[in-house]
Amino acid sequence: MRPDGRNSDEIRPVTFDLGYSRWAEGSCLIQQGHTRVLVTATVEDKVPPFVRGSGQGWIQAEYAMLPRATQDRTHREAVRGRQQGRSIEIQRLIGRALRASLFLDRLGEKSVIVDCDVLQADGGTRTAAITAGFMALWQAVGTIHKRSPFEKPPFRGRMAAVSVGLKNGQALLDLSYAEDVDIDVDFNLVRLSTGHWVELQGTGEHAAFTRQQLDDLVDLGDLGIGLLDEIQQAAYPEGAGLIDG
Repeated sequence: MRPDGRNSDEIRPVTFDLGYSRWAEGSCLIQQGHTRVLVTATVEDKVPPFVRGSGQGWIQAEYAMLPRATQDRTHREAVRGRQQGRSIEIQRLIGRALRASLFLDRLGEKSVIVDCDVLQADGGTRTAAITAGFMALWQAVGTIHKRSPFEKPPFRGRMAAVSVGLKNGQALLDLSYAEDVDIDVDFNLVRLSTGHWVELQGTGEHAAFTRQQLDDLVDLGDLGIGLLDEIQQAAYPEGAGLIDG
């Protein structure tokens, strides 16, 4: 029995509150179990110097956790004077994942900055940030489309992410903190609605795993992302025309 009573192939209850931020071109508050992440997407009519002149757009992500997002208070990274390595690693993951959801050349020389702030952490904050990050990005690109319509849909497909893990040989979907902190094998999976995988990030935390167990984890993640994709479609049906896949 899992700590919250779920079956091994169940995701936690998920809700999207779109347009949560009044000023951002796109925003989404995701609640996934007790994990809550607020994501805003900001459109800028410029790109970084290394992209300038290419005709392509750019997606940049930033990730931070509020001081009492966890059981014990953590210091703000701004007070520390530098980001922690974990935050840098996660925001790079979010950025490269979201960039893979787009035909960047169809976006034109525009940037979208995706800010992910963890309000409450109970496992799966990086995967929740990617799932909500796509929702905020989807809306922001929709805002661009309203101002200047795209010739072709800019998105390759919708995008969602989920965590999976092995405990005593049992594959588990969408890990809570109580499970993640003591998991044997831990994976974060990112997939497009077209069925194409974008990221498989995993490790044997306390145990090695077989090829069959890896396949079982990917299959379980595929199921979970499919469920998230259905929730995404229902939450933002007006964005369907922006999807090419």
